[in-house]
Amino acid sequence: MLTLPKTEQRAAQPYIYVPFTVTMQQMQKPAREGFPQLFAHLEKHGLKPTGEAFYNYRRINMEDTLDVEAGIAVESLGPEEGQVKNGTLPAGNFIGLSWTGHPDKLITVTGMLIGWANLTQQKFDMEEKPDGDHFACRLEIYESDPAEVPNMEDWVTTLAFKLKD
Repeated sequence: MLTLPKTEQRAAQPYIYVPFTVTMQQMQKPAREGFPQLFAHLEKHGLKPTGEAFYNYRRINMEDTLDVEAGIAVESLGPEEGQVKNGTLPAGNFIGLSWTGHPDKLITVTGMLIGWANLTQQKFDMEEKPDGDHFACRLEIYESDPAEVPNMEDWVTTLAFKLKD
């Protein structure tokens, strides 16, 4: 199930993340390796998450590599440690939608959101460069906890892409 795209204003939000450069065939690596590091960091430093884990796509070149952050928003930042870094998700207008279904359909769902943005003449906050498209903030938020929702067809994922100011 897919919701209709909508535009919303989002406030700046502190977050912690682990950066990765991966190919499309390695897209599970940030979840497999990054999320456990984030959850351990939260527990070790007593940090409180304010939402669900997400991917933040910073640079996309589908034929080569992608720069992806495995991240989670927090009430306040703690120390940077190991591969865990601090950041701030930018404030601004975002366009997004929610998808209920298997994550392997997210490429198609993302294409639908991009098509909607193009049709409605909403421009993403991104810059095209020779090594790919660089985004200010392009979130894929994983609303479902696999321990609580074991059937991947029931997983909810929210896309939220920052628009140009």
